[in-house]
Amino acid sequence: MKADPIFKGIIPPIPTILYEDGRIDEKGMENLIDFLIESNVDGLFFLGSGGEFSQMSAGLRREVAEFVIPYVNGRVPVLIGTGTSSTMETISLSVHAQEKGADGIVVINPYYWPLTEEGLFEHYSEIAQNVDLPIMLYNFPSLTGTDLSPDLVLKLAQAHPNIVGIKDTVDAVGHTRELILKVKKEKPNFVVFSGYDDHLFNTLALGGDGSIPLSASFAPELSVGIYRAFQTGDYEKAIELHRQLAPLPLLYKLDSPFMNVAKEAIRLRGIEISTDVLAPTRKLSKEKKKELKSLLTTFLGDSIVLS
Repeated sequence: MKADPIFKGIIPPIPTILYEDGRIDEKGMENLIDFLIESNVDGLFFLGSGGEFSQMSAGLRREVAEFVIPYVNGRVPVLIGTGTSSTMETISLSVHAQEKGADGIVVINPYYWPLTEEGLFEHYSEIAQNVDLPIMLYNFPSLTGTDLSPDLVLKLAQAHPNIVGIKDTVDAVGHTRELILKVKKEKPNFVVFSGYDDHLFNTLALGGDGSIPLSASFAPELSVGIYRAFQTGDYEKAIELHRQLAPLPLLYKLDSPFMNVAKEAIRLRGIEISTDVLAPTRKLSKEKKKELKSLLTTFLGDSIVLS
């Protein structure tokens, strides 16, 4: 009998709740974590793109991991983003996550300098050889400038048993489809997650395993509902929720980077958090906050948008 995948379902990428000087808003972080666990998510991913890892020092990244892992306390799996442009620093952050009790790490490929596929293979191989944790690859070519091709992903999965899945943040449905068809054929328990919110239903229909969507940090009932309905064969309900979820990525066009949008959306759900962000990201203007509330009310309804 085939074993269940190690990760599956809806794993929100968590905005890091902090103050603009870099101090963690511990109570706000706790409020968000509790809200999401109570919303029946299948895991939590900290220090991803929406978690502002790219604006953080390595020290702050370690501090966040040290706070969130014991607070979650095994209630759901915890994934920690450890990718950097340096193989050495990525290994250091990955070993730290392992020591602190993370259930897995998510590793985006190096950015700034484009690597050859051979260079990418060696980078990920060195990481895999230095940590015992399950490793999720993170493919986001529009930001890194380099795609993790299905052939490369298959090669890595075959060479390293602890490389167990991928977050595929791509516009091209064909890329995710090829990952599912090519990699899962050889490694059935390799997990394929959509990165973009509105690709969840399609990824599940193709045989994928779930999603790591930012909207699940403030509207988890939609993604969680789609996944649960799909698993039980209630495709009519899944499609209905998919149609409600599909417009949410329009929110991210309000600003760039859009961590500020996600934090304001969380606050509008009635969850008490600091909405500060780390420079060079800036807080939303009053006009954009008003626009965000209007859009959220349109997409989610008055009963969900509280304040």
